[in-house]
Amino acid sequence: MAYRIIPVTPFAQNASIIWCEQTQKAAIVDPGGDPKDLQDAVEELGVEVEKILLTHGHLDHVGATEIIAQRFAAPIVGPQQADDFWLSQLPMQSQMFGFPRVESFAPSQWLEHGEVVTIGEMELEVRHTPGHTPGHVVFIDHAAKLAIVGDVLFKRSIGRTDFPQGDLPTLIKAINEQLYSLDDDYQFIPGHGPMSTIGEEKRMNPFTR
Repeated sequence: MAYRIIPVTPFAQNASIIWCEQTQKAAIVDPGGDPKDLQDAVEELGVEVEKILLTHGHLDHVGATEIIAQRFAAPIVGPQQADDFWLSQLPMQSQMFGFPRVESFAPSQWLEHGEVVTIGEMELEVRHTPGHTPGHVVFIDHAAKLAIVGDVLFKRSIGRTDFPQGDLPTLIKAINEQLYSLDDDYQFIPGHGPMSTIGEEKRMNPFTR
């Protein structure tokens, strides 16, 4: 997997363009805002966007989804259906956080734990990781030993659980069972901030040690 991280929105959310180097087929993960920046990056890279992938339904991760999906005529895939709770409330989220209004939408495909999403010749395992939101998912490329984890786990931190339908014990369980079960040398792209590895967080993350 090749990738480029593009921070978007005032929350510096890590939108990612990921692509298969054999086919140049690509996906945009969590296009939370700044659609022109994302479109410009796609054009610069010369890749073909075939899917939009969503880890969860918070506004800073999905705010530009429909604009991007229409621009590239690409289906919206994910998250797990429990996050319809958040996607249906996007107008309220926009007002709450002072963002331009984003209308509610539903993806082309909800995802379930254990499914595999393909991008060109890449295969991404889907794991359901609730706790930050009820329908949060992560995407794992085992061949590249790289995971895209949204707001579940950060370098030395974890996702918030004080929003509606968040739950700290559920989040810690998801981290332990779905992320810390990976080998220590797996890298991950978080929803905010710098990348890290699973091994580093097992040893040094104060919220999960």
